[in-house]
Amino acid sequence: MVILAFGLVYVFWGSTYLGIGIAIEHIPPGLMCATRFTIAGVAMLGWCALSGRRIRFSPSELFHVAIVGILLLMGGNLTLSYAERVVPTGLAALLIAVTPLWFLVLDSWLLGDHHISQRGKVGLAVGIAGIVVLIWPELTTPGSFGRRELWWSLALLGGSFSWAFGSVLSKKWLSPDPFSATAWQVTFAGLANLVFALMFERISDVTWTARGIGAICYLVVCGSWIGYTAYIWLLQHVPTSKVATYAYVNPVVAVFLGWLVLHERIDRFIVLGTAVVVASVVLVTSAKISNRPLAEKLPIVEAAGD
Repeated sequence: MVILAFGLVYVFWGSTYLGIGIAIEHIPPGLMCATRFTIAGVAMLGWCALSGRRIRFSPSELFHVAIVGILLLMGGNLTLSYAERVVPTGLAALLIAVTPLWFLVLDSWLLGDHHISQRGKVGLAVGIAGIVVLIWPELTTPGSFGRRELWWSLALLGGSFSWAFGSVLSKKWLSPDPFSATAWQVTFAGLANLVFALMFERISDVTWTARGIGAICYLVVCGSWIGYTAYIWLLQHVPTSKVATYAYVNPVVAVFLGWLVLHERIDRFIVLGTAVVVASVVLVTSAKISNRPLAEKLPIVEAAGD
């Protein structure tokens, strides 16, 4: 189940770069995210109710899932959707690849129950190096950076932090039924994105093309229903530092689909970067996670006393 869930996250989320890029051609990012997540969330809640799953949560539980959903799917996903209008996909993938580093810091601060081995840390560093190799031609092209690209690049760093923060909180605030909690997260994120769209986007200028609607449908089914559910399930069963390896694999999938669908070129940098990224995933996912001693997890006064 773990291998299957990793495969679903790697493949489907890697393909969402292409789906988002197509969807926002004529649909504002906020409205696209609102449509995608509201449809996905309401449908998931309906399925939970029909299958007898628990969908009635306490106010505190709803607050928790709302915070997690907004951090993940608004702070992270909406930021990416806007950035893809300005920042090249490869550069966006590089900036999002810092997410595992946020995971390591936040996992230690908020959970504090384990730490990754030196081998895992080496794997994280190798992964970032692989992403740099992957988009090195874009970084070295004169004039590739402008004022808008710079600001949206910084925004992507903030979005990756928001995603990591929401992911760690999801692990901290465990739910009796992760699938129902995921449905509520997606629903709350859809509503939050809808409020944003109504406040800041020109809805009257939207052009609903078959291409855009098809992309949104793909994002609903493969990105939200399958990929996001597998991701939340992994967070409940696998250390977050290992789940975070999706940030290294997704750019590779995105580059391949760009070549296959959009006929984008693949050069030696992409081939070399892909090899390095795959090596980093092997290092991180095979690294051992050690539990901290109880004395380390207790407050200083409790650890010192008998």
